[in-house]
Amino acid sequence: MQLQPDQGDWVSPACTLPTAEQPIRVAEFDQLFRSSARTTRRPDRTRLEVILDPGAEATARELSDRESRCCAFFTFDFAVEEEGLMMRVGVPANHVDVLDAFAARASAAIEAAG
Repeated sequence: MQLQPDQGDWVSPACTLPTAEQPIRVAEFDQLFRSSARTTRRPDRTRLEVILDPGAEATARELSDRESRCCAFFTFDFAVEEEGLMMRVGVPANHVDVLDAFAARASAAIEAAG
């Protein structure tokens, strides 16, 4: 799979979001990660867990809902854990490179905010 490097290496060609809107979506995730993400975990290669501030739940759910509509290979679910709101992100094995890039972006935002 070829990723589109001009969008931060995680926008897949399978994404149906209009090209002009893709940088806006990337920026929305960047903002969520910078302002609310606490840590990430990778339980396996097709799943990512992002611990968010619980106050970001509405924003995270709305953003993930919009993302899964244009990139149907993404799955998102949420759970309240002791450490915060867990956003679980999953992809099929053939899209693991997209999840790798998504995870790297989340980790970079957490590090920059820290």
